[in-house]
Amino acid sequence: MFWYTAFTADMVKEGLPVMNPDGTPKWRMAPSPHGAYWQNGQKVGYQDAGSWTLMKSTPVDRAQAAWLYAQFVTSKTVDLKKSDVGLTFIRESTINSQHFTDRAPQLGGLIEFYRSPARVQWSPTGTNVPDYPKLAQLWWQNIGDAMSGAKTPQEALDSLCAEQEKVLERLERSGVQGDIGPKLNEPQDPQVWLDAPGAPVAKLENEDPTPETISYDELIKSWQN
Repeated sequence: MFWYTAFTADMVKEGLPVMNPDGTPKWRMAPSPHGAYWQNGQKVGYQDAGSWTLMKSTPVDRAQAAWLYAQFVTSKTVDLKKSDVGLTFIRESTINSQHFTDRAPQLGGLIEFYRSPARVQWSPTGTNVPDYPKLAQLWWQNIGDAMSGAKTPQEALDSLCAEQEKVLERLERSGVQGDIGPKLNEPQDPQVWLDAPGAPVAKLENEDPTPETISYDELIKSWQN
């Protein structure tokens, strides 16, 4: 089962069926599995990395007040308390604090993960998607066709690509997003992109190899390197 770490706070409350009487969870967090296309050095997931945005149009006095508030919220003492309640971390000092060393057994592996090299195997979400609402709408329509069997996965993804590129082309032509807007390449043979450095690999002959089951203790060692 996968969950966002932001949900952890609701899963460690006293008295829940998933908690032991001594305050430890009945569940454990584990390193993420990966599929046949994964290779050493690649990411295994993504994380929503939060940030603060101050609009250029904000009056200076309000922007200064917001900046002071941001410094307050992210200060060591306030962040420690915030993280204790919400279990979403932004500071090394909080992750490595004695408080969370003491609390770690009650959090099912959350602290061990954040203190481990595995944390950087989860990429930030990156640059914002242009016109996310429109593109997301096309995503669900086309993936729904693949899930229902109305289209093959390849047909659904080809359709998704074509429809999303129309949206991106309109955004590029309009120039409404300025120098941060989309800039599409000319269509080329897929092999051009497959041959490019860092590109996805071509379709594997066997996309469904025999699954490997690894013991939990062995998996956790990857968090201790």
